[in-house]
Amino acid sequence: MKIHEYQGKQILAQYGVTVPRGEVVTSRDQVRAAVEKLGLPVVVKAQIHAGGRGKGGGVKLALSVEEAEEIASRMLGMQLVTHQTGPEGREVRRLLIEEGLKIKQEFYLGIVLDRAISRLVFMASAAGGMDIEEVAAKEPEKILKEAIDPAVGLQPFQARKLAFGIGLPKETLNKAVKFMMGLYRAYVESDASLAEINPFLLTEDGELYALDAKWNFDDNSLFRHKEYAELRDLNEEEPLEIAASKHDLNYIKLDGNIGCMVNGAGLAMATMDIIKLAGGEPANFLDVGGGASQQRVENAFHILLSDKNVRAVLINIFGGIVRTDMVARGVVEAARNLGVKVPVVVRLEGTNVEQGREVIEQSGLGFVTATSMKDAAEKVVAAAR
Repeated sequence: MKIHEYQGKQILAQYGVTVPRGEVVTSRDQVRAAVEKLGLPVVVKAQIHAGGRGKGGGVKLALSVEEAEEIASRMLGMQLVTHQTGPEGREVRRLLIEEGLKIKQEFYLGIVLDRAISRLVFMASAAGGMDIEEVAAKEPEKILKEAIDPAVGLQPFQARKLAFGIGLPKETLNKAVKFMMGLYRAYVESDASLAEINPFLLTEDGELYALDAKWNFDDNSLFRHKEYAELRDLNEEEPLEIAASKHDLNYIKLDGNIGCMVNGAGLAMATMDIIKLAGGEPANFLDVGGGASQQRVENAFHILLSDKNVRAVLINIFGGIVRTDMVARGVVEAARNLGVKVPVVVRLEGTNVEQGREVIEQSGLGFVTATSMKDAAEKVVAAAR
């Protein structure tokens, strides 16, 4: 689950990480009071779940109340397009009005799980304020990394090593260590999956600030953090993904035209790969889970067909614990109830597979059966065309 910059800063502040003073507004009428409380100058920042807002026109400096109001009027309601939003952009519904700080130097801090070594990695770079993905691609040596032993956590010596490495002045080292240790505690205790401060700011008077905050939670941990439920902004999420989450389906919308209904995340990934190899484009990732009951299949069908780009559907089910013939009956009944109009290719494998194929073939619904993943991919790509 992603949250907004101002929400990430609220979490950081609870752990002693220094953040600029700021006020959130949702209308022009609220701007004057916010500016008068903070003092001039202020920075007006669009709040959407995407990076690159500055380049897209979503971060502006205001030197007067009137200028702040004018900027807010332009930003609120605009479709902000960045390299992370896609060409359609995201509607700006709220702004963060923040105190202006005297910038001396910008750095980068981040924490992420490195699955290759099964450890959290704390990253730091002197190339702050830039797209860190671009830095990683072109100048990876500029990103310093410290792997964290989960038994002891981030150690002060590691924080000092990173602070020295990115060139922080020696008189700020103690502040930097406290800052980094707070960031690490916030990451671990909130069960985050990604934390980035870009830029991590050094001011002219020697203070350190989190000038931005990108924060993602691990969805699997949210049951432990009921207090974070209110931070979710459904306006920033894909409507079909929201609908899928209500039915406990793992769904991610993509840009293709072939809907995929699969049980098991690994099989779903392999299914998308083989569709691509066959010359097609998957419209989604959808894992209906191990049960694949009629109700789950019907819910999945409904979500797939709500995507206007879907021209054909591939159902790829492996019956292990669940018998294939039971899944087939669920598919047939769900298709009848919903009146599916697009071509559907079905590939079944596993327990009672012959009986399952017989159910599909005798349904009278015009399903196309496939015997292998390659066969299924070729048939559904042809149907979509």
